[in-house]
Amino acid sequence: MKPPIGKETNALMAPSLRIGVVAPGTRIDKELAERVARFAADAFLDRAPEIVFHPQCFLNAGHFAGDDEARAAAFVEFANDPALDAIWFARGGYGACRMAEAALAQLNEHACAKTYLGYSDAGALLGGLYAKGFKNVAHGPMPVDMIRPGGEAAVRRALAWLIERAPESVELGLMFDGRSVAFNIMVLQSILGTSLMPDLSGHVLLIEDVGEYLYRLDRALFSITSSPGIRQVRGIKLGRLSDVPENDKPFGTNDEEMLKYWCARAGIAYLGRCDIGHDVENKVVPFGAGTG
Repeated sequence: MKPPIGKETNALMAPSLRIGVVAPGTRIDKELAERVARFAADAFLDRAPEIVFHPQCFLNAGHFAGDDEARAAAFVEFANDPALDAIWFARGGYGACRMAEAALAQLNEHACAKTYLGYSDAGALLGGLYAKGFKNVAHGPMPVDMIRPGGEAAVRRALAWLIERAPESVELGLMFDGRSVAFNIMVLQSILGTSLMPDLSGHVLLIEDVGEYLYRLDRALFSITSSPGIRQVRGIKLGRLSDVPENDKPFGTNDEEMLKYWCARAGIAYLGRCDIGHDVENKVVPFGAGTG
Protein backbone atom coordinates (compact mmCIF):
# COMPACT_ATOMS: atom_id res chain seq x y z
CA MET A 1 0.00 0.00 0.00
CA LYS A 2 1.24 3.48 -0.81
CA PRO A 3 2.06 5.65 2.23
CA PRO A 4 -0.49 8.29 3.28
CA ILE A 5 -0.17 11.57 1.42
CA GLY A 6 2.21 13.81 3.31
CA LYS A 7 4.01 10.90 4.97
CA GLU A 8 7.32 11.61 3.25
CA THR A 9 9.43 14.21 5.04
CA ASN A 10 12.94 15.64 4.80
CA ALA A 11 14.98 14.43 7.76
CA LEU A 12 16.92 17.71 7.78
CA MET A 13 13.71 19.72 8.17
CA ALA A 14 11.71 17.99 10.90
CA PRO A 15 8.21 19.45 11.05
CA SER A 16 7.16 21.32 14.16
CA LEU A 17 3.81 19.52 14.18
CA ARG A 18 2.41 16.30 12.73
CA ILE A 19 -1.26 16.54 11.78
CA GLY A 20 -3.30 13.47 10.89
CA VAL A 21 -6.32 13.92 8.62
CA VAL A 22 -9.29 11.55 8.60
CA ALA A 23 -12.72 11.77 6.98
CA PRO A 24 -15.48 10.65 9.37
CA GLY A 25 -18.19 11.56 6.86
CA THR A 26 -17.73 12.20 3.15
CA ARG A 27 -14.57 11.52 1.09
CA ILE A 28 -12.15 14.00 -0.42
CA ASP A 29 -10.05 13.75 -3.58
CA LYS A 30 -6.32 13.08 -3.52
CA GLU A 31 -5.79 16.26 -5.52
CA LEU A 32 -7.23 18.29 -2.65
CA ALA A 33 -4.97 16.55 -0.13
CA GLU A 34 -1.92 17.27 -2.26
CA ARG A 35 -2.97 20.89 -2.69
CA VAL A 36 -3.40 21.38 1.07
CA ALA A 37 -0.02 19.76 1.80
CA ARG A 38 1.71 22.01 -0.77
CA PHE A 39 -0.02 25.09 0.59
CA ALA A 40 1.07 24.32 4.15
CA ALA A 41 4.69 23.89 3.05
CA ASP A 42 4.66 27.14 1.08
CA ALA A 43 2.70 29.23 3.59
CA PHE A 44 4.59 28.27 6.75
CA LEU A 45 8.09 27.45 5.46
CA ASP A 46 10.29 26.45 8.42
CA ARG A 47 7.20 26.12 10.64
CA ALA A 48 5.32 23.96 8.15
CA PRO A 49 3.60 20.96 9.73
CA GLU A 50 3.68 17.49 8.27
CA ILE A 51 0.10 16.75 7.21
CA VAL A 52 -0.64 13.03 6.92
CA PHE A 53 -3.83 12.13 5.06
CA HIS A 54 -5.09 8.67 5.99
CA PRO A 55 -5.87 6.56 2.87
CA GLN A 56 -9.39 6.19 4.26
CA CYS A 57 -10.04 9.84 3.24
CA PHE A 58 -10.21 8.68 -0.40
CA LEU A 59 -12.42 5.61 0.01
CA ASN A 60 -15.84 5.59 -1.59
CA ALA A 61 -18.79 3.71 -0.08
CA GLY A 62 -21.88 5.42 -1.41
CA HIS A 63 -22.23 8.71 0.45
CA PHE A 64 -19.37 7.88 2.81
CA ALA A 65 -15.57 7.80 2.85
CA GLY A 66 -15.60 4.07 3.47
CA ASP A 67 -18.13 2.13 5.52
CA ASP A 68 -18.74 2.87 9.20
CA GLU A 69 -16.10 0.38 10.33
CA ALA A 70 -13.44 1.79 8.01
CA ARG A 71 -14.10 5.37 9.08
CA ALA A 72 -14.06 4.44 12.77
CA ALA A 73 -10.87 2.40 12.38
CA ALA A 74 -9.04 5.24 10.62
CA PHE A 75 -10.02 7.74 13.29
CA VAL A 76 -9.00 5.41 16.13
CA GLU A 77 -5.69 4.56 14.42
CA PHE A 78 -4.67 8.19 14.01
CA ALA A 79 -6.11 9.40 17.32
CA ASN A 80 -4.22 6.70 19.24
CA ASP A 81 -0.96 7.21 17.31
CA PRO A 82 1.64 8.82 19.63
CA ALA A 83 3.55 10.13 16.61
CA LEU A 84 0.72 12.50 15.64
CA ASP A 85 0.01 15.74 17.48
CA ALA A 86 -3.40 16.69 16.09
CA ILE A 87 -6.38 15.32 14.22
CA TRP A 88 -7.86 17.53 11.49
CA PHE A 89 -11.16 16.39 10.05
CA ALA A 90 -11.05 16.48 6.24
CA ARG A 91 -14.60 17.67 5.62
CA GLY A 92 -18.19 17.44 6.77
CA GLY A 93 -21.01 15.98 4.72
CA TYR A 94 -22.61 13.26 6.80
CA GLY A 95 -21.48 10.17 8.66
CA ALA A 96 -19.67 11.12 11.87
CA CYS A 97 -22.59 10.21 14.12
CA ARG A 98 -22.73 6.69 12.63
CA MET A 99 -19.22 5.80 13.81
CA ALA A 100 -18.58 8.19 16.71
CA GLU A 101 -19.70 6.11 19.70
CA ALA A 102 -17.80 3.00 18.60
CA ALA A 103 -14.67 5.00 17.83
CA LEU A 104 -14.67 7.09 21.00
CA ALA A 105 -14.86 3.94 23.13
CA GLN A 106 -11.48 2.80 21.75
CA LEU A 107 -9.39 5.91 22.40
CA ASN A 108 -6.28 5.74 24.59
CA GLU A 109 -4.07 8.17 26.53
CA HIS A 110 -2.33 9.37 23.34
CA ALA A 111 -5.70 10.38 21.93
CA CYS A 112 -6.41 12.45 25.05
CA ALA A 113 -3.29 14.54 24.46
CA LYS A 114 -4.16 15.55 20.89
CA THR A 115 -5.87 18.59 19.41
CA TYR A 116 -8.99 18.03 17.28
CA LEU A 117 -10.26 20.53 14.71
CA GLY A 118 -13.24 20.57 12.36
CA TYR A 119 -16.84 21.72 12.04
CA SER A 120 -20.15 20.89 10.39
CA ASP A 121 -20.83 17.12 10.55
CA ALA A 122 -17.58 16.66 12.52
CA GLY A 123 -19.39 18.39 15.39
CA ALA A 124 -20.78 15.00 16.40
CA LEU A 125 -17.23 13.82 17.15
CA LEU A 126 -16.15 17.14 18.65
CA GLY A 127 -19.13 17.02 21.00
CA GLY A 128 -18.37 13.44 21.97
CA LEU A 129 -14.71 14.21 22.62
CA TYR A 130 -15.60 17.19 24.78
CA ALA A 131 -18.18 15.11 26.64
CA LYS A 132 -15.40 12.63 27.47
CA GLY A 133 -13.25 15.39 28.94
CA PHE A 134 -10.85 16.01 26.06
CA LYS A 135 -9.29 19.45 26.54
CA ASN A 136 -8.15 20.47 23.06
CA VAL A 137 -11.24 20.39 20.86
CA ALA A 138 -12.19 23.19 18.46
CA HIS A 139 -14.69 24.20 15.78
CA GLY A 140 -12.84 25.63 12.79
CA PRO A 141 -11.84 25.38 9.12
CA MET A 142 -11.04 22.06 7.45
CA PRO A 143 -9.00 20.99 4.40
CA VAL A 144 -12.11 20.98 2.18
CA ASP A 145 -12.39 24.75 2.65
CA MET A 146 -9.47 25.05 0.23
CA ILE A 147 -11.88 24.50 -2.69
CA ARG A 148 -13.94 27.60 -1.82
CA PRO A 149 -13.02 30.90 -3.51
CA GLY A 150 -10.50 32.47 -1.15
CA GLY A 151 -10.26 29.21 0.77
CA GLU A 152 -6.52 29.54 1.32
CA ALA A 153 -7.29 32.09 4.04
CA ALA A 154 -9.46 29.60 5.94
CA VAL A 155 -6.86 26.82 5.70
CA ARG A 156 -4.10 29.22 6.77
CA ARG A 157 -6.21 30.26 9.78
CA ALA A 158 -6.75 26.64 10.82
CA LEU A 159 -3.09 25.74 10.45
CA ALA A 160 -1.91 28.86 12.29
CA TRP A 161 -4.11 27.88 15.21
CA LEU A 162 -2.95 24.26 15.16
CA ILE A 163 0.73 25.23 14.91
CA GLU A 164 0.93 28.10 17.38
CA ARG A 165 -2.57 28.86 18.72
CA ALA A 166 -2.49 32.12 16.75
CA PRO A 167 -4.92 34.51 18.49
CA GLU A 168 -5.94 36.10 15.18
CA SER A 169 -7.41 32.73 14.12
CA VAL A 170 -9.89 32.73 17.00
CA GLU A 171 -13.39 34.25 17.01
CA LEU A 172 -12.87 37.67 18.58
CA GLY A 173 -15.80 37.58 21.00
CA LEU A 174 -14.39 34.59 22.85
CA MET A 175 -12.06 36.81 24.85
CA PHE A 176 -15.16 38.08 26.66
CA ASP A 177 -17.21 34.87 26.70
CA GLY A 178 -15.29 32.54 29.02
CA ARG A 179 -16.26 28.94 28.27
CA SER A 180 -17.57 28.54 24.73
CA VAL A 181 -18.55 25.87 22.22
CA ALA A 182 -19.70 26.01 18.60
CA PHE A 183 -21.91 23.71 16.56
CA ASN A 184 -23.80 23.44 13.32
CA ILE A 185 -27.49 23.78 14.26
CA MET A 186 -28.70 20.55 12.65
CA VAL A 187 -25.79 18.54 14.04
CA LEU A 188 -26.39 19.92 17.53
CA GLN A 189 -30.05 18.94 17.31
CA SER A 190 -29.05 15.43 16.23
CA ILE A 191 -26.82 14.76 19.27
CA LEU A 192 -29.21 16.06 21.94
CA GLY A 193 -29.89 13.33 24.48
CA THR A 194 -27.06 11.09 23.22
CA SER A 195 -23.65 10.19 24.63
CA LEU A 196 -22.14 12.68 22.17
CA MET A 197 -23.79 15.64 23.89
CA PRO A 198 -21.48 17.41 26.36
CA ASP A 199 -22.50 19.33 29.46
CA LEU A 200 -22.76 22.95 28.31
CA SER A 201 -23.67 24.49 31.66
CA GLY A 202 -22.28 28.00 31.87
CA HIS A 203 -20.99 28.00 28.29
CA VAL A 204 -21.68 30.49 25.54
CA LEU A 205 -23.06 28.47 22.62
CA LEU A 206 -22.21 29.64 19.09
CA ILE A 207 -24.31 28.20 16.25
CA GLU A 208 -24.28 28.31 12.44
CA ASP A 209 -25.64 26.38 9.47
CA VAL A 210 -25.77 26.08 5.69
CA GLY A 211 -28.26 25.07 3.03
CA GLU A 212 -31.31 24.69 5.27
CA TYR A 213 -34.76 26.24 4.90
CA LEU A 214 -35.56 28.73 7.65
CA TYR A 215 -38.57 26.70 8.76
CA ARG A 216 -36.35 23.65 9.28
CA LEU A 217 -33.91 25.72 11.32
CA ASP A 218 -36.82 27.14 13.29
CA ARG A 219 -37.97 23.60 14.09
CA ALA A 220 -34.43 22.65 15.13
CA LEU A 221 -34.16 25.70 17.38
CA PHE A 222 -37.39 24.66 19.10
CA SER A 223 -35.82 21.30 19.88
CA ILE A 224 -32.47 22.78 20.92
CA THR A 225 -33.80 25.53 23.18
CA SER A 226 -36.32 23.12 24.76
CA SER A 227 -33.50 20.84 25.94
CA PRO A 228 -32.91 21.12 29.70
CA GLY A 229 -29.16 20.97 29.11
CA ILE A 230 -29.18 23.81 26.61
CA ARG A 231 -31.20 25.93 29.04
CA GLN A 232 -28.15 25.84 31.32
CA VAL A 233 -25.96 27.76 28.84
CA ARG A 234 -24.93 31.34 29.61
CA GLY A 235 -26.30 32.45 26.28
CA ILE A 236 -26.39 31.80 22.53
CA LYS A 237 -24.66 33.64 19.70
CA LEU A 238 -25.65 33.39 16.06
CA GLY A 239 -23.13 32.83 13.29
CA ARG A 240 -23.98 32.86 9.59
CA LEU A 241 -26.84 30.88 8.07
CA SER A 242 -25.65 30.66 4.47
CA ASP A 243 -27.16 29.41 1.23
CA VAL A 244 -30.68 29.40 2.71
CA PRO A 245 -33.06 28.04 0.01
CA GLU A 246 -36.12 30.03 -0.99
CA ASN A 247 -39.29 28.44 0.29
CA ASP A 248 -42.52 28.43 -1.76
CA LYS A 249 -43.85 31.04 0.68
CA PRO A 250 -41.83 33.59 2.71
CA PHE A 251 -41.01 32.44 6.23
CA GLY A 252 -41.87 35.87 7.56
CA THR A 253 -38.87 36.56 9.78
CA ASN A 254 -35.09 36.67 9.47
CA ASP A 255 -32.48 34.49 11.10
CA GLU A 256 -31.74 36.77 14.05
CA GLU A 257 -35.39 37.38 14.86
CA MET A 258 -35.95 33.63 14.74
CA LEU A 259 -33.24 32.88 17.29
CA LYS A 260 -34.31 35.77 19.53
CA TYR A 261 -37.83 34.34 19.55
CA TRP A 262 -36.71 30.89 20.75
CA CYS A 263 -34.22 32.29 23.25
CA ALA A 264 -36.92 34.48 24.79
CA ARG A 265 -39.34 31.53 25.05
CA ALA A 266 -36.69 29.38 26.72
CA GLY A 267 -35.31 32.05 29.03
CA ILE A 268 -31.89 31.90 27.36
CA ALA A 269 -29.88 35.08 26.80
CA TYR A 270 -29.38 36.05 23.16
CA LEU A 271 -25.85 37.44 22.98
CA GLY A 272 -25.66 38.73 19.40
CA ARG A 273 -23.73 37.68 16.32
CA CYS A 274 -20.45 35.77 15.98
CA ASP A 275 -17.96 35.19 13.18
CA ILE A 276 -18.47 31.52 12.28
CA GLY A 277 -20.11 29.78 9.36
CA HIS A 278 -19.69 27.54 6.32
CA ASP A 279 -17.45 30.03 4.54
CA VAL A 280 -13.86 31.22 4.29
CA GLU A 281 -14.36 33.72 7.13
CA ASN A 282 -15.09 30.92 9.61
CA LYS A 283 -13.08 31.54 12.79
CA VAL A 284 -11.77 28.99 15.28
CA VAL A 285 -13.76 28.37 18.46
CA PRO A 286 -11.84 26.30 21.05
CA PHE A 287 -14.21 24.39 23.31
CA GLY A 288 -14.04 25.35 26.96
CA ALA A 289 -12.30 28.19 28.75
CA GLY A 290 -10.08 30.75 27.11
CA THR A 291 -9.14 31.31 23.48
CA GLY A 292 -6.72 28.53 22.80
